[in-house]
Amino acid sequence: MRISGGAARGITLKVPPGDSVRPATDSLRQAVFSSLGERTVNARFLDWFAGSGSYGLEALSRGAWGGTFVEKNPLTVTCLKENIAAVQKSILQSLTREFPLQVVENDVLAADVPSPAPDLVFVDPPYEIILDVADLIFSRLAQFATPDVIVIFELPGQLDLKPAGWQGFKRLGKGGRQPTAGFFRRA
Repeated sequence: MRISGGAARGITLKVPPGDSVRPATDSLRQAVFSSLGERTVNARFLDWFAGSGSYGLEALSRGAWGGTFVEKNPLTVTCLKENIAAVQKSILQSLTREFPLQVVENDVLAADVPSPAPDLVFVDPPYEIILDVADLIFSRLAQFATPDVIVIFELPGQLDLKPAGWQGFKRLGKGGRQPTAGFFRRA
């Protein structure tokens, strides 16, 4: 798995051994960031269920201002921090500024809300818990999300989320059992 675009293009991301992390596929991330386009530049992001950090680090590579990664698994957090260091090193070779990044080792539903509010929120929970936590996630997002926030929620293609107070406006991916990304904004 590699960063697919921007200043850190080609940097390999580490994933902890085992099946505790299911990284976003390169092709789905490319589709997401192609759809976001210039919206990523200077954006603040929140990467919930960060895992390897692939969504947030891709955003950073493509010009995001900075952001927060939230991941509760200590082993995964170690890999995440190594990935952040590798991507930052690559980006800093071509730029002259540091990026405000934060890693929060906590459960998504218990973590403090970042300030200022993010422009982009990436949500990539374990697929087996999506139906149990999706409403809670969107309820939590509604507590701090501005009207302009875009939430990108990765989920299996056979699932269709219709969270109260949110509007799905785009879906990327092949569907079926393949990963897809749903784009949501406040209704």
